[in-house]
Amino acid sequence: MRFDGQLRAFLAFLGANRGLSANTLKAYGTDVGECLRLLETLGVEDLNEVTLEDLRAWMARESRSHARSSMARKTVSVRRFFSWARDHGVTASDPAAMLMTPKIPDTLPAVLTESQAEKLMDTADDDARAGGPGAGADDGAGGMAGATAVGAPDVRARAPRRDDPRRAALRLRDAAVLELLYATGIRVAELVGLDVADVDFSSRTVRVTGKGNRQRVVPFGLPAQRALLAWLDGGRPVLLHGDGSCRALFLGSRGGRLNQRIARDVVHEESRRAGVPDISPHALRHSAATHLLDGGADLREVQEMLGHSSLKTTQRYTHVSIEQLKSRYAQAFPRA
Repeated sequence: MRFDGQLRAFLAFLGANRGLSANTLKAYGTDVGECLRLLETLGVEDLNEVTLEDLRAWMARESRSHARSSMARKTVSVRRFFSWARDHGVTASDPAAMLMTPKIPDTLPAVLTESQAEKLMDTADDDARAGGPGAGADDGAGGMAGATAVGAPDVRARAPRRDDPRRAALRLRDAAVLELLYATGIRVAELVGLDVADVDFSSRTVRVTGKGNRQRVVPFGLPAQRALLAWLDGGRPVLLHGDGSCRALFLGSRGGRLNQRIARDVVHEESRRAGVPDISPHALRHSAATHLLDGGADLREVQEMLGHSSLKTTQRYTHVSIEQLKSRYAQAFPRA
């Protein structure tokens, strides 16, 4: 591509100055790269030739195959690129300065009810204890990143009854993945990025590295602790390969760090098996936040737990059930 050099320089700047994760940098590269390739097909030979109309043409073309939320992200990426280009003398002006970001409808995310979430956790937990019936989600995850969880009690929890140790190990992993996602509301990228040493059993907390490499400490409950201990004691050692130096909390079937695709597959598969709505890890995050608010948690506490920089984001990701709202209204309003 004609503008490869400029794109590489932009990504290098973001990596050095913005503290962005590898996933975010990859998204920037994809979004801006697609725009620059289209501009090249339109005959643009110099970035100084790019006009607002060119960028609107790119948006119109991309909008045919991408959701409004994706277009909002892509537009922000392209605006940031051209702002960088102007500030660093690559271009004389910023043609994207007036490029409008598509408005995203303020829709409520789908969530499980508390009873559905409990059924999902119970199904995964029962499968883990039985070592089946499925073989667990499989993958080709690689990447060696042995550390010991802080304060881990010396217990042996829930030894599966099945003969296939790898199948049993995967089931223990899947149950721990579900329990931790629901207990903490962390993102799937944050989950697969966890190391064993990030878990502190003495305080029942996990150290999470979120967007922008910002760290936060998130608590989890006894069910998640039991699932994690069962995985660390009876599952992880089975999948761990080589010299045992992989620090990752969750492993793939080949002994490397679990990848996001397999973690998503775990949630989808277990939700189908439990007979609850087919959800994604992000919907499980929404569910955790909603159930916390329904239980009386403060919105800013949930904001901290989810790792949101803006309270408005937390408000979009959470909603109170109408039954809970009616109950509180009846208790609090004098003319209810």
